[in-house]
Amino acid sequence: MSSYSGKVEEAAAYIRPQLDCVPEIGMICGTGLGDIVETIGQAIEIPYAAIPHCPVSTVQSHRGQLVCGRLGETGVVAMQGRFHLYEGWSPAQIAFPIRVLRSLGVKTLILSNAAGGLNPNFHAGELMVVTDHINLTGHNPLVGPNVDDWGPRFPDMTEPYSRDLVQTALQTAMDERIRLHRGVYAGVLGPSLETAAETRFLKMIGADAVGMSMVMEVITAVHTGMKVLGVSVITNVNLPDCYQPALLEDIIATATAAGKELGVLFAKIIGRLEKPGRDRIVRPE
Repeated sequence: MSSYSGKVEEAAAYIRPQLDCVPEIGMICGTGLGDIVETIGQAIEIPYAAIPHCPVSTVQSHRGQLVCGRLGETGVVAMQGRFHLYEGWSPAQIAFPIRVLRSLGVKTLILSNAAGGLNPNFHAGELMVVTDHINLTGHNPLVGPNVDDWGPRFPDMTEPYSRDLVQTALQTAMDERIRLHRGVYAGVLGPSLETAAETRFLKMIGADAVGMSMVMEVITAVHTGMKVLGVSVITNVNLPDCYQPALLEDIIATATAAGKELGVLFAKIIGRLEKPGRDRIVRPE
């Protein structure tokens, strides 16, 4: 594990000199949602392939780079593309960039993803703020030796998604006239989509949306002590008694169309967050 922690520090050491401030906010942009980063000012782009030990995105619509800059006065580091268990990455590899973000100084993690709706009150293109999740992947990024400096052996998951941030998101959406549902996210392994019977089961156990990402990242973030906000774009609604195929092209198109509204929401939320005193670092000449 000391080798793993050393790799995290090596990656952070590569990124840190390229920043002009300690970033307070980390963002992860899911399928079709990479354009959210267009709202980031003074941005620099760092390809994942250039970062020591970092995995590289293989999924269509994931650009595979860090975008570092500012939203207003707030330092932000955004992941434009993420990693999934179904690609063959291990939970530790998926956790790696979250560890790096925390090492850079990030204290709040804001995640987006594309998800299938299970709640019949949802419609394609709408947004859902995540209030809790159900981990059905069969994996956990904390399996193995614990690094006590990173977090406790048994982190509490009473509030994986910050209630304060959920309320901020709901209030912001109301003020901006953005329809924002709230609900429980079920994380599954993938890459096959759910059968009608599986969809019926997910609804029975209390899930409002289902997807193949986010859970490994959130568990890691909670372990490090980050506050977490998650928002899903509902790309299609799965009704088990009237089941229809979900085409990848349609999912990406719906997520992309909703991305502009999600970008506005995220920018406004970040603007509302309390801004603690910042420790500035100087960009090297």
